[in-house]
Amino acid sequence: MSATTTTVIDRPAGPDAPDLARTEKRVAELAARRRRHAVLVVVGLSVALLAVMAVRVLLGRYTVTVPDFLAILGGAAIPGATFVVLDDKLPRAVLGALAGLAFGASGALFRRVLGNPLASPDILGISHGASAGAVVGMATWGLRGVGIIPAALAGSAVALAIVLVASAGRRSGIVGPRFLLGGVAVAALGSAVVTQYVARLPLMGAQEAAVWTVGSLSAASAERIGWLAAALAVLLPLGMWLHAALRPAELGPELAVGLGSRPVPTRAAALGVGTVLAAAATAVAGPLAFVALLSTPIATALGRGRPRILAAALTGAVIVVAADVVASEALSTVDLPTGVVTGALGAPAMLWILLRSRKVA
Repeated sequence: MSATTTTVIDRPAGPDAPDLARTEKRVAELAARRRRHAVLVVVGLSVALLAVMAVRVLLGRYTVTVPDFLAILGGAAIPGATFVVLDDKLPRAVLGALAGLAFGASGALFRRVLGNPLASPDILGISHGASAGAVVGMATWGLRGVGIIPAALAGSAVALAIVLVASAGRRSGIVGPRFLLGGVAVAALGSAVVTQYVARLPLMGAQEAAVWTVGSLSAASAERIGWLAAALAVLLPLGMWLHAALRPAELGPELAVGLGSRPVPTRAAALGVGTVLAAAATAVAGPLAFVALLSTPIATALGRGRPRILAAALTGAVIVVAADVVASEALSTVDLPTGVVTGALGAPAMLWILLRSRKVA
């Protein structure tokens, strides 16, 4: 009898049983369809990233054929082409992809924590804090190359600490709108610090420090690529786990706790990982404006309204490499900083997000 009772509880008999079975089948089909679509989005973005990297390396003012490119990777020395590929085009493409991955993932974490479409490390002053730390390190201690990275990380940590102190409520903790306002103020402060210290540097130093005002991939090197790749190998999987762990928090703090989630420490950890990701990218490429802001909305639209951090990271990589193609090829004789192009793309996009938010409100 006990076996019969258990069977009745697991699968209720009666006229409602077929409806329940159809509902379960439909839910399973929808979940499988969403998983397939998410995989297709990631694969499509990966292909797009490889394609835009190929354009950056093979085409442009100096074109390289595919056989020559493969021969150069195999160790062949082709006059002119080897230098252009190994010392300029390929490092810039790889560094741009890595920086875009970091900015895109950081933007996804900030947006999930704060639940605001304008929540990104560049709007909240994190990237500006990293730039300020880097320029202060250059002007005060003479830091150069990868030696700038600790100063940039320290600057972003100070920026986040200021925003947290200014935005934390006595009872509610971090408040979204207050956090955004504090971030805007810190971003302005960071820009002022950068401008002040760049003005103090000699002409050569000021030109070198100019990367920290808009962002550029011109200083791409094996050291910077290796450092950022190592940081991403640790931070990107951790960020993906935290992003998924924050999903129950969207249902409300009480229900999230009831489901076994710990939203408060998870949010704090996500903010920390997002900050380090943005600071790491800024430390090697400067504050590429609006990449983190644009990546998540585009990835969410591709994912049919479901934000996924890996899709946002890949979107950021495509944006940065494509922007570098435009920056290097838009003018026939002058290479623009990559951040100029991302800023030109991001400014109207930010206005569109603001207008859309006002319509929804």
